[in-house]
Amino acid sequence: MKRRELLVAVGLGALAEAVPSWAQQKAGTRRIGFFYLGSRESALQTGRYQLFLQRMRDLGYVEGKHFVIEARYADGKTESLPDLAAELVRSKVDVIVATGTPLYQALQKTTKTIPIVITTSPDPVRDGFAASLARPGGNFTGLSSNNADAIAKHVELLMTAVPGLSRIAVLRNPDNVGSFPQLKSIQAAAQKTGLQVLPVVARTPAGIELGFSTMAKERAGAVIIPGDTFFLQQVRQIAELALKHRLPSTYVTREYAEAGGFMSYGQNITENFGRAATYVDKILKGAKPGELPIEQPTIFELVINRKTARAIGLTIPQELLLRADKVIE
Repeated sequence: MKRRELLVAVGLGALAEAVPSWAQQKAGTRRIGFFYLGSRESALQTGRYQLFLQRMRDLGYVEGKHFVIEARYADGKTESLPDLAAELVRSKVDVIVATGTPLYQALQKTTKTIPIVITTSPDPVRDGFAASLARPGGNFTGLSSNNADAIAKHVELLMTAVPGLSRIAVLRNPDNVGSFPQLKSIQAAAQKTGLQVLPVVARTPAGIELGFSTMAKERAGAVIIPGDTFFLQQVRQIAELALKHRLPSTYVTREYAEAGGFMSYGQNITENFGRAATYVDKILKGAKPGELPIEQPTIFELVINRKTARAIGLTIPQELLLRADKVIE
């Protein structure tokens, strides 16, 4: 071999070594599924979709060049999930970013091989999506929300905020299996303090309106809304109904307080969509989802809407205001 040909061969060999292994495994544009239980408008209004794309850009991926998005939105209609999950699988996506326990169940029944990155889950081990948080073992990984434990804190917060509170309502979506453990956590916390708990179910906008009428009729003194992607889609409706019925209310993400709800306490779920991009990056580079630990939340934030408190005639104790991470005036 001539010296020039030898140098070219050596150079090409070095270049091959420099190319990431995931690019060698599958050249061309990657397909990323974005599967959301709520509406497209909700995903955009909360900034969740945009943050995921921004973090992908931060990691060096250019949409249209390195990846394309196959998005499916259920608009809160769980009956459509099997068909939407099947559509995503047929579209031959390389990985799916999903939000909502009912979606995870639909995907679990549809594929055992496509990597699934979950953005929030009260307990992925209990719900059967992972063998353990440290080593999920299957095709699911991502981020947990630990809402079943954190939601009990809402009882304490409402008791501090509402003098003489004796009965609290809990609005839950029966289509979300994660809502029942959250209800049990609330009931356990309430039992220790002598509070009565009024469970109210709703799976549609009309059901939410009827639920608040039931709370008023049953003389609930406050309401807790457990984490639910459909409820987040209806967050403004829920906040307005709570205001209409003069009910102090609390939800697990800050979007609720910002939409006019009284209070929120929980992790910043929107940030999880940014973290989900790091999981997608690792998977596209060859990591197995079953070997990627599921993250647990470490920071919980309290947001209080003082304007709403004044509108429902509630004076917020100073001790609660001092604990707040943000007070909306």
